[in-house]
Amino acid sequence: MDTIDEKPDYIILDPPRDGVHPKALEKILDYGVEHMVYISCKPTSLARDLEVFAARGYAAEKVCCVDMFPGTANIETVCLLSKLNVKQHIEVELTMDEMD
Repeated sequence: MDTIDEKPDYIILDPPRDGVHPKALEKILDYGVEHMVYISCKPTSLARDLEVFAARGYAAEKVCCVDMFPGTANIETVCLLSKLNVKQHIEVELTMDEMD
């Protein structure tokens, strides 16, 4: 990755079970692409990496579980990540008390 000079249009990640290595994850995030697809065979690794993506302005737009291993408890998780437009994006948090 250190030799790639051009910014990609999008990135497709299919890391090993442990997820994306933290050094590689930072380099991937530095590209700042609008969309990424993350394919994970271990949902806990995906969840850990999603925290890093969220901190850098990405949101999980769509998530789908695919049973590629019938007869086992394992699944593939496919997640579409989109970079939020921080100039036009606002976060709104509502509690149940506010909805009454």
